[in-house]
Amino acid sequence: MKTIRYVVSILMLGICINFYGSDIHAQTQRDASKTYLIIKNDGSRYTGKIISEDAREVTLLTSNLGEIAIPKHEIREIRELEDNEVNEDGSMRNSQTFATRYFLSTNGLGIDKGENYIIWNLFGPDAQFGVSDNVSLGIVTTWFGTPILGSVKYSYSLSDKAHLGFGTLLGTGSWTNLEAFIGLPFVSITTGDTNKNFTLSAGYGFISEPSYSEGSLLFSVAGMTPINDKLSFVFDSYFLPLRDDYGTLALIIPGLRFQTEERKAFQLGFAGVAFDGELAPFPFPMIQWFRKL
Repeated sequence: MKTIRYVVSILMLGICINFYGSDIHAQTQRDASKTYLIIKNDGSRYTGKIISEDAREVTLLTSNLGEIAIPKHEIREIRELEDNEVNEDGSMRNSQTFATRYFLSTNGLGIDKGENYIIWNLFGPDAQFGVSDNVSLGIVTTWFGTPILGSVKYSYSLSDKAHLGFGTLLGTGSWTNLEAFIGLPFVSITTGDTNKNFTLSAGYGFISEPSYSEGSLLFSVAGMTPINDKLSFVFDSYFLPLRDDYGTLALIIPGLRFQTEERKAFQLGFAGVAFDGELAPFPFPMIQWFRKL
């Protein structure tokens, strides 16, 4: 009787081990033709094709380091990359955190939680903070500290290629005119992704003081498209509808964004002002330095 129980126990143990081992193998089996991003606990990142994976380590074939083995206990995340995130040589494209901005306008794309960046403009700084995967906060001012504007934006993905964003800019004239109240509620619809996109935006800009107030509808058409792995064409614009007192007014800004590193980018554009049927160049170039915080 004891012998039978012993044999049954051994058989059950073997079945459990076989089932468990098959389950582990199914969980760790990955598509060998895909490119993966591995993020370690210390924040370092590796991209490549996974050659093998077991309970102890992951073997990755990278384009710059060759074949490397990463212990499982050092890995925080393994993510399959989309085709638009991978360069032709198999390396990962530069981070597109900055893709939420053109020159002046924003879009329907969101900043991931914990992703923060600052734009150094010729006129002053502009900082943006991802407080959640859908909500970002920002602050922008000039080197003179006037005006000071705060921003909040909620972003929502309607699909992989359609995104909706809405929010507002609110602020004051600061130390030069504390009684001046400035606002710009807006909504943006974006098609595309962080690499290539097109955006239509609408809003209402206004300024209010005790003795004066004025407002106007604003429309924007903007977008970006990559030229190569490190260079993108960026277009931005603002349009004010026809009004009897000053006619049609538009600001048009084409330019280029250079990004050779994940944490920084440089952007250069030349603006033109269209007024009453005439186009005049803006006297200063649009120069911006993007930096992750």
